[in-house]
Formats: sequence, C-alpha cells, structure tokens
Amino acid sequence: MKRKPSLLVVFLTVFIDLIGFGIVVPLVPIYSRHYGAGGFVIGAIIASFSAMQFLFAPVLGRWSDRIGRRPVMLLSTAGAALSYVLFAIGSGFENHAIALWALLLSRVFAGICGANITVAQAYIADITPPENRSKRMALIGVAFGLGFVFGPILSGIALILFGATGPGWTAATLCAANFLLAFFILAESLQPSSGHASNRPRLKQWGHTLAQPKIGLLILIFFLATFAFSCFESTLPLLVNDNFNLGITVDETKPATTVISLFIFCGIIGVFIQGGAIGRLVKRFGEPKLIALSLALTGVSLALLPFIKGEGQLKWLAVLRLADWPWIKMLLALALLAVGSSLTRAPVFGLLSNLTPANEQGATIGVAQSAGALARIVGPLFAATLYVRVPALPYVTCGVISVFAGVLAVRHLGKGFAMAGEKIKEAAD
Repeated sequence: MKRKPSLLVVFLTVFIDLIGFGIVVPLVPIYSRHYGAGGFVIGAIIASFSAMQFLFAPVLGRWSDRIGRRPVMLLSTAGAALSYVLFAIGSGFENHAIALWALLLSRVFAGICGANITVAQAYIADITPPENRSKRMALIGVAFGLGFVFGPILSGIALILFGATGPGWTAATLCAANFLLAFFILAESLQPSSGHASNRPRLKQWGHTLAQPKIGLLILIFFLATFAFSCFESTLPLLVNDNFNLGITVDETKPATTVISLFIFCGIIGVFIQGGAIGRLVKRFGEPKLIALSLALTGVSLALLPFIKGEGQLKWLAVLRLADWPWIKMLLALALLAVGSSLTRAPVFGLLSNLTPANEQGATIGVAQSAGALARIVGPLFAATLYVRVPALPYVTCGVISVFAGVLAVRHLGKGFAMAGEKIKEAAD
C-alpha cells in the first residue's frame, strides 16, 4: 500500500535530526576555546554551519520542488551522520590545530545537510491548508525546542560516560538511525498537481523572491530576528562561564553541564509555547502583531542578560528555594527570551507560505532560510569578536536590533496581507 504523507513522520525525522544538532552545538564554543581558538576563530567555526546553510538552503529547496521532498531529506540525513563522525574524531585529537580544522570541517558538512529544514517546511506546506500553516509551521519550532531539551541532556550524559568524543559519536548514531527511519516510513508530499517549478539561477531566484514587497519584508524581519538570536546562542556559554566564574573546560564536565542545563531550560519553554500556544495566539492577535510582540520580548531580555552576575554553578534546589537570586534573575531573563524567540518563526513562515504559490514553496522558504543562515554567519562573527572586547555590547546591540525589527512588523505588516497573497498567487507562472 502506498504510504501517505504524514505530519507526524516528518516531525519525527526533523526532531531526531535536531537532537543530533542539540548534542553538539552547546559544546562548539567550549571545545574551540579549549583548543586555543580566539574570539574570531570561535565565531568562524560557529558561523561555518550557517554559511553552508546560506549557500545550500535555496539549492535544496529548489531541488525538492523539482524531484520531491523525500530523496532530498534522505540524502541530507545520511550526510548529517557523517558530519558528526568527523566531529567525534576531531574532538579527540591532541594536536590543537588539527582538532580545530576537524571541528570546522564537521560544521561545514553539517551545515550543508542542515539546509534540509527548508525541505521539511515545504513538506508541511504541501499537506496543510493555508489557514493552518502558521500553527503547523510551529512543529519545526517544537522540533528545535525538543532538540535543545534532549540533545543537551544526551550531550551531558555522553560527556560523563565517554569523555570529549562521546557527544559526537552519540549524535552520529542517532542520525544514522534517523536515516533508516526516514527511508522506511517517510512518504513523498509533493503532488504532480503542484505544477512545474521554475528553474531560476540562484541570484534570479533571490531577486524574484525579494522583489515581492510583503515577502521581502518578512525575510528582512526574519534576518534581523535570527541575527539577534544567533549572537545570544553563540556567546551564552562564554557569558555564563565568565559572569558566574564556572571555569569550564572540556575536561571539567560538571561545570559544562551547567551551561547545557540552560539550553535545556530554554528548549522546554520553547516546546510549550510552540507546541500549544501558537495556534491560539495567532487566532487572537494575528501573525503581524504576534511577530512584533515576540521581537519586543526578545530585545528586552537580550539587553538584560549581560548585566546578571553571580558565583558558582547552577544549583536547581537552591533556585527553587529562592536562595540564589543571581541565578533566578538569569533564568527569568532566559525564560523571557525563550518565549519571545519561540513566537517568531512560525507566524513568519506561515505568512510566507500563504503568499507563495504551491510550485515555489521550497524555493521561497529556501531563500528565507538562506537569509536566516546569513544572519547566523555574521551574527556569531559579530558577537564573538565584540564579546572579547566588551561582553555586554553585542547583547545590548542585538536587543536594539530586535526591537527595531518589531517596529517594522507593527508598521508595515498586517493590512492587505490576504489581498497581496491572492494577487501574488494569481500572477504566478
């Protein structure tokens, strides 16, 4: 019997893929610093993942519009497993220069394969009616959140049980199992009735997409929001380590688990917001207002984070007893940030999908993801380089940028969106 496309199946595929991502990403800045990397090199290693997403997200999106979602998802999932094998090997080298090159190459390869998020979003758009797309796009956010819950947990366990190379091997094993899962149960979602996808060169595809005013504005807002969040994501381990004097190294797994636990904390909040609240909030406020609110919350929390300082590791029992006020303030600021950042992606991509013809879902979402990847290239480079000079400045700057993006959403989104979407679809080739 022919399998039918399923939201559950594509969710499981993305979720397992992102567990592997969540295992590795909190450790990249710590490992890089351990092997002697300075601020710029740390930023470059982190940014290399997004550099490849920038180059390959539109490619994988257009490819999936032409040959189908399933083969692209399978190839990229298999490649992700190989990238984590390289990460595991690299994290065991004693020679610092070789280790850094191995870490860089592993993140480059992982970034190419990680561009499959574009394909997963196009898959969801294929099988979801327009009025439900913002809600359904939140499934990708839920997968991200769960990945940052279970990934860091597994990362901490692997560190304790197997040492520095353990997280990489764990991520590789999960991604290999994910390939087998997708091979046997992931069905094709692209329908012949969707029409033939235009085979535009890369720059022409960007020009075609950004020339549509509402879509171009949404992509700009997504770029600014992603830039701000990537600065936080790439420097949080350093900020917490410095502001709370943890003394983290790859050989001291107990302090490292403190930083990992913060990623878990943010991931849990993101799961609850995107797993249950997005649909109701969209119905109540509409996508434009919800986007603006999310960016305001993100901006305020980013500006607060660098000014929260304390001593020692995170001790949850002490926090629950309200006996460790600096950590309580840190957790409150992170909770605000997690809520704000969790409310951005789904309504942005829901609107993008509704404004895009069925035969160009992959290409348009690919351009948006590529813009987000560009933000994650320049964001870590900006943040890591500036952090070593003035630690608070990247956070305050990104807080202002996030609020500015919220102002853009309030002033220029909203009215005429439905009409603009219909005109664009009618004018499509």
